[in-house]
Amino acid sequence: MAEKKVVLTYEGLKKREEELEELKTVRRKEVAEKIKEARGQGDLSENAEYDAAKEEQGEIEARIALLEKMLRNAEVIDDEEVSSDIISVGSRVKLYDNEFEEEVEYTIVGSAEADPMENKISNESPVGMGLLGHKTGDNVVIETPDGEISFKVLDINK
Repeated sequence: MAEKKVVLTYEGLKKREEELEELKTVRRKEVAEKIKEARGQGDLSENAEYDAAKEEQGEIEARIALLEKMLRNAEVIDDEEVSSDIISVGSRVKLYDNEFEEEVEYTIVGSAEADPMENKISNESPVGMGLLGHKTGDNVVIETPDGEISFKVLDINK
């Protein structure tokens, strides 16, 4: 079975590569040192520092494996291919939220980069999927788990 492609913007790809490098070169060494110090304290059966360091090591190794898999299956969206005519992954969109009567801006990204606090929404989310393919001036009604929401597309940028 083929592994699912992970859609990333170029910026998202760079962030994940930097995080992977940090984990491999810095964090692994820090945790190895913690484990070494904890071992030096004697009995490991009741050593909370050793247990915590081993747990941290497991979390780091799991994150490294996840990032490596993500990068192996990455489909990078080329900024040059992102249209400013039609909403697609990589688009920054300015919308008018008809319910709240206010302008909102979102960047459509792959699910691995989604971060609502930074207004980055996944192309797989109901809103992200609902916006894909629309043009400036379109009125879009999207069915979400909380009910329908409607937007008017004001502007699309790369």
